[in-house]
Amino acid sequence: MPALVRAQTPGLDAAAWVRANRDTVDRLSRTAGAVLLRDFAVAGADAFREVMAALSDDVLGYGERSSPRTEVRSGVYTSTEHPPDQPIVLHNEQSYTLDWPLRIVFFCDVAPAEGGRTPLADSRAVLARLSPAVVDRFERHGVRYVRNYLPGISLPWREAFQTDSREEVERYCRATGIHCEWLGEDQLRTHQVRPAVHRHPHTGERTWFNHALFFHVTSLPPEVSAGLLAALDERDLPYQTYYGDGRSIEDDVVDELRAAYEAQTVAFDWKRGDVLVVENMIVAHAREPFRGPRRILAAMADPRSAVTA
Repeated sequence: MPALVRAQTPGLDAAAWVRANRDTVDRLSRTAGAVLLRDFAVAGADAFREVMAALSDDVLGYGERSSPRTEVRSGVYTSTEHPPDQPIVLHNEQSYTLDWPLRIVFFCDVAPAEGGRTPLADSRAVLARLSPAVVDRFERHGVRYVRNYLPGISLPWREAFQTDSREEVERYCRATGIHCEWLGEDQLRTHQVRPAVHRHPHTGERTWFNHALFFHVTSLPPEVSAGLLAALDERDLPYQTYYGDGRSIEDDVVDELRAAYEAQTVAFDWKRGDVLVVENMIVAHAREPFRGPRRILAAMADPRSAVTA
């Protein structure tokens, strides 16, 4: 992983090739978990958007946000705008929501000179590495996600929900099973419980599909985690995860989750023009720290709802 498809003809148009070979891309992405298209002609964001149109009839916007991104054209975003000296932990895109993309696709517009790879981990294999007792506990209780939208500390609620209206936020939360609470003028606290394990709708395989580790405070750099815990009550942390019944996830379980991801992690060096198709329910992705310029664009496609799953 990822499965590599390399253009044999110089200047071969990526969108045209994907349009003619969509079944092949589907098959490879669902077996390998990710497909890397290399040496095709993809000139920039507009050409990448054409690849997305060839790949899917349903390119998605970015809702219920957990990270800052900039939309560069319809359905195409910068990858998470996170400090370059810090890693981004492995996760499956929007697995904390009721509606998520079956695919997230990345385009390398500017390859990093040092670091900045996008590690991948097979979520089917991560699940297989976890002890039956841990999996059973999460399957019975799910994962509780607690978020605080704190000015100056975490993503503001206006950016996360893409609105200035408290009433719109409340309506969205009611419709999606999120409990929300306003604390003062600008702080919003939410919590929701979501499953930890899902089945892929096309392959039927069980996958470890959640943000239990990603949103856990210990996944932040140690100095950041320590600083937040010293400055805030646990209930006010920007992100924290628990078992669905509200109990804390034990340290040894967090360590087991982290070890399972690490054992399955693979990575490759980006090359200008690369397009990486990630089957979101099958493969988690991350980001390594980097130095110098790096521009990776992202787009999401093919909605899947837990309501109909």
